[in-house]
Amino acid sequence: MRHKPTLPLMFVTGGVLVVALEAVALVGWQGWWPRKPVVPVRYTKPLPPVEFGPEPIAAPVLPDPDERPVVDAYYRELRAQIRWVPARIGREVLFTVDPASRLLLAKSAAQRARLHELGLGFEDVYGLIAAESSWTPRDGASRDGTPNLGIAQFEPATAAALGVRDPNDAVEAVHAAAEHMREAAAWSAARIAKLRLNQKERAARLREGISIYYNLSSRGREAWDGRDASRLPAATNAHIRNAREGAKEAALFEAQARVLEAAAKRERGLVAAAAEP
Repeated sequence: MRHKPTLPLMFVTGGVLVVALEAVALVGWQGWWPRKPVVPVRYTKPLPPVEFGPEPIAAPVLPDPDERPVVDAYYRELRAQIRWVPARIGREVLFTVDPASRLLLAKSAAQRARLHELGLGFEDVYGLIAAESSWTPRDGASRDGTPNLGIAQFEPATAAALGVRDPNDAVEAVHAAAEHMREAAAWSAARIAKLRLNQKERAARLREGISIYYNLSSRGREAWDGRDASRLPAATNAHIRNAREGAKEAALFEAQARVLEAAAKRERGLVAAAAEP
């Protein structure tokens, strides 16, 4: 003879089940379950080949910045050459600029901003954007909640001051960031002007100051005397390191482009020689 479950037993069983489910939810919410490692996103289809000229990823001649229609046309030309590829940032799959496009933008922006006059180059533009967003446009926020927009992470007020119409436009934003670097470099140079530094030290400090100017408010910058940046916020020191590593990455990509171009020239020469009677 079968016994039907009593009402108290059903309540006890149900209570145990509820507690168990809440425990599972708590463990998942706190992130105590072991997580799978982040796996880079694989491209779903091969990218078109990159052809480098004698000067790899060289920027074309730039128009007069005051001629807005001409500048707009120039930016459209650049946008047509930019390639985007998927990248996983945390749990999100976003789109980032591919290495060749990064060099194209960095070189164009550095040339337009005449950064060579300050002892800076496209590597510095590349490093700055790498420190800001890893070349992956997305929205962020400062400690006080102020939005940071796009690939250069401009605050709205900064974007407006630089004349940026769309901070989410990578081409416009990278060029504006290079212009902002001129202002940052002038400020940094003034801070270190009276220090006894050799050429290498002065170049390194100048770049530190650019990160500090870009990363901190006008009040926060005053804590840097041109000497020791270690007392500044951890985020600022991370920006300095990331900008430095980004510049190295740019130099590496440029060297790789030159090697690929040299190999392609040799191959074309061999093919042409073999075709001769």
